[in-house]
Amino acid sequence: MHALWTAIIYFGTFLILGLGAKVALNRWTQRHDVDLSSIQAQAGPHRRKRSMFLLGTWRTED
Repeated sequence: MHALWTAIIYFGTFLILGLGAKVALNRWTQRHDVDLSSIQAQAGPHRRKRSMFLLGTWRTED
């Protein structure tokens, strides 16, 4: 039972922090009228493609 409470406290803390960060980011983007497509558009059409390591494989950005 002690291990269960430890796991709840440990994982619960990360879940609460993640949810709080998501809510704060959503409020900030709505307040400043910003979305992901507008941020990506700032880079311009001639931006080079980047290769990134994501989920265990190398990928190129489209």
